[in-house]
Amino acid sequence: MIEEPPKPDYRVGLGTDIHALAPDRPLMLGGIHIPFPAGLRGHSDGDVVLHAVIDALLGAAGLGDIGTLFPDKDPVYKNADSKGLLLDVKERLEKKRWDIVNVDVTIHLEQPRLEPFKGQIKRAIAGLLSMDFASVNVKAKTNEGLDAVGRGEAISATAVALLRIKHKRGL
Repeated sequence: MIEEPPKPDYRVGLGTDIHALAPDRPLMLGGIHIPFPAGLRGHSDGDVVLHAVIDALLGAAGLGDIGTLFPDKDPVYKNADSKGLLLDVKERLEKKRWDIVNVDVTIHLEQPRLEPFKGQIKRAIAGLLSMDFASVNVKAKTNEGLDAVGRGEAISATAVALLRIKHKRGL
């Protein structure tokens, strides 16, 4: 009887983040600078897109959350570049033998309009995660004037990630 190889193990993770807008800070979304008169308040650079992606990846792998790995009480992460945090998480996933299948992100904001930047954000995320451009999706939605996001006081992001475990051959 021929033994079948084990079926791939897939896991889905969900991540969310929200930060208030603050004057005189650069607006970083998905690892790129977006020209705008305000940025996101946070202990790090406040990049809600990368923070949501990080939490989605960590959640799918069962590795905790961004606040546990990179606590905002730790001065090491003061003004940290979220791209470095994402690369750290990518390395953790690789050590645990996880492949990232795809990432889907929705950015919730009233302003600025992100249509001209969505391709750059996709490219940045795909590049950081060493993924095919087509395996990353980025959408932008308004909150129709509702809540802090709708009033233009904050920006939030939601991300979903699908991981696949790499099985060792012959085991």
